[in-house]
This record gives sequence, C-alpha cells and structure tokens, in this order.
Amino acid sequence: MKTIVKKFGGSSVANVDCIQKVAEKVALAHKAGERIVVVLSAMGGETDRLLDLARSVEDHPRGRELDVLLSTGEQVTISLMCMALEALGVSAISYTGAQIKILTDSAYNKARIIDIDKKRLNESLEAGKVAVVAGFQGVDSENQITTLGRGGSDTTAVALAAVLEADECQIFTDVNGVYTTDPRIVPEARRLPEVTYEEMLEMASLGAKVLQIRAVEFASKYDVRLRVLSSFEEGTGTLITTEENIMEQAVISGVTLNRDEAQVMVVGVPDRPGVAGAILGPVADANIEVDMIVQNSAADGATDFTFTVNREDFDITLKILREVAEGLSARDVRGDRNIVKISIVGVGMRSHAGIASRMFRALSAENINILMISTSEIKISIVVDQKYSELGLRTLHSEFELAQPNLTEV
Repeated sequence: MKTIVKKFGGSSVANVDCIQKVAEKVALAHKAGERIVVVLSAMGGETDRLLDLARSVEDHPRGRELDVLLSTGEQVTISLMCMALEALGVSAISYTGAQIKILTDSAYNKARIIDIDKKRLNESLEAGKVAVVAGFQGVDSENQITTLGRGGSDTTAVALAAVLEADECQIFTDVNGVYTTDPRIVPEARRLPEVTYEEMLEMASLGAKVLQIRAVEFASKYDVRLRVLSSFEEGTGTLITTEENIMEQAVISGVTLNRDEAQVMVVGVPDRPGVAGAILGPVADANIEVDMIVQNSAADGATDFTFTVNREDFDITLKILREVAEGLSARDVRGDRNIVKISIVGVGMRSHAGIASRMFRALSAENINILMISTSEIKISIVVDQKYSELGLRTLHSEFELAQPNLTEV
C-alpha cells in the first residue's frame, strides 16, 4: 500500500463545504487503498484574523502568546475534517503538533523542525485510519507551542513525508501546478509538468508563492517526491524531483516577482576589515534574513553598504542600523520600500552563455533601470523600482519565450 501525505491549504478548507469536498477526495483515495496522512492549514483568512485580534490588544504581542493563539486555527480544520471523513464512513483521527510531538526549536513565529515522533502516526495508519495533522505548528523541548511561519503547513507535510518515507507528498492548493510566472499578471504563462528541486527552491525563495522555501529544502534534502496539485480540478499538476529524473531541461524555466523586498543602505562607512560583520551581525541577531548585498567603495576610502530584507522587517532594520551607524561613524542610513525583485531561473543556464546580457538588453529596451544584481549558477535576480514590476515580468517572460509549449535552446 502506498503511503501518501496530502496537504490542503487555506483556500482548500475555506469553509465547511470546501472541507466536505476535500473529505470526499481523501475518502476516495483511502478506499482505493492508500495509507493517508492529511495535513491542513487554517481556514483561508483565519490566521490574518487571529493576528488582527492579537494586535487589537497589543501592538507587539510576545512570540509565545502569539503562537498559542495562531495554533488554534488549524485545530478547527483538523477536527472538522475528521468529522467529515467519519460521516463518509472513513475512520479518522486528528493530531496537533504537540500530540504527535513535532519537536522544534524555540524561535517563536519562525520555529524550525528538529525531530518528529512517527509512532502515533504509524499506529493510526496500521489501524486503517486517516491521520489528520495540524500544519504550521509544533512544540519545543519545554513543550511550549511554536509555529513555523507563513506557509509552514507545507513544511509540516514534507517533513512528515520524509520521516514516514512516503511514496509522495501532494500539496493541494488553488492552482493546478507551478507556472512559468504568475498567470494573474501574464495570462499566457503555462504550467510546468516538472521542475527540479533546485529550480523550485530558487523560485520559492524569489517570490513564487506556490510552495514555502523550507518545504522545498526538506524535500530536496530527504528526496521526497513532491507534487503540486489543484484542490478544485483534476490533473497531474507539477512534479518536483531531481534533475536526473527530467528528460529535457529548459534554459529558463520561470520568471518570478517578489514584492516583499525593501532596500536599506548604510552610507559612508569606513572601508576596513570587519565592517560588514559589524553591520549585518546585529541584523542577524534580530532574526532578520538578509537577501541581496552590494558594497561600493568610494575614492575617499569610505564605502556604501546596501542590502535587501523582507519588507515587514524594514522598520526594525532601519532602527538597528541607525544605532550601528553611529558606532561606525557612518554618514547616513537610508531605506526604500518601493522596490521589487525580478528573477529568471533555470538549470539550463549552467550550459548556456549570454543569458545575462540578453536579460539586460530586454529590460533596457523598455527603459527599466536596474538597481541591484545578484546571480547564482541557475538564477539571475535584479532589483528595480516597483513601478516596473509587471512590465519587467512580462518583458522577461516574452524574451525567453516561456509561453511556448516546447522551449528551444538559446
């Protein structure tokens, strides 16, 4: 019997009708002989509602109490799902992160999974039950409730698939797979039948909202067969797998847009060893992730240090840097929320020259000025003014002919 982990997001369990339809889908698979673990998010919009409640009481609630509150959203959906499955004649049992013992570190709101006790899940599966697990949550070594951050239910699902050595982890969402770019912006974007872990990891980190980056990291590390499917229509979706399992590689597989970036700059810093660490150390200590980094040296011996962070971390980053800048005798600290990051991704870039120049020429033809550039083996990212976000995305999608069903070599 195949063991399958099926994860359903907030839009898939948005109300009781949706939950009942998901239950019918799960019941069919169970009756066909699958051993099934279902991982659920909270109902669509519920986490935001709980966050608003918290902030109506306190502007900056403590992480521990916030996690206690946010973890309740998934408890609603897992219990309702079990009720719906039982009504269909399928034996089911719900588990919170604490009941399974999904052990995490103690970084409230952004916890990372350390270990999972699979004993209770295996007992349920051996008894012929569907195990319904609350995504997004766990407990630390002191049994304090923790949450895994936005999109954390994806990570829960992949981690469970890894420890159970499941045949496949299926992520059900409101789209029927991974697309070459956001089809809401570029209607001619097409679904990719398969992508590599590396490509999906880059696309997730660069703004693609289909999967959480940590979920892809888990899948890649433990070789979990991962598939993105639609909750609302039948289809094969997109398979995320190793490069060796894909017959023919496109040069560019996708173009992503990340609107959640903000740029900060420390101007006129003395150019001496240890300055980068002095600037980024306090930012890292505040659990703020830094993305693109550029350092420009001037003729007077000073340097400008520029980097990007998530937009929600912008204010606290500026506050930290202003304190740091005073100790470094920097001239100024500046910031800009009105930027976006556009990236092209493809493992085929390894064996094809001229991709960057082609990208820059296409943007230049549309008078789009590039503010920052970052590259890796399989991606090129740029920062531009946010007014060029959709134009830049469409331009690059067209330039690399991603709407075509069969990509030709560049």
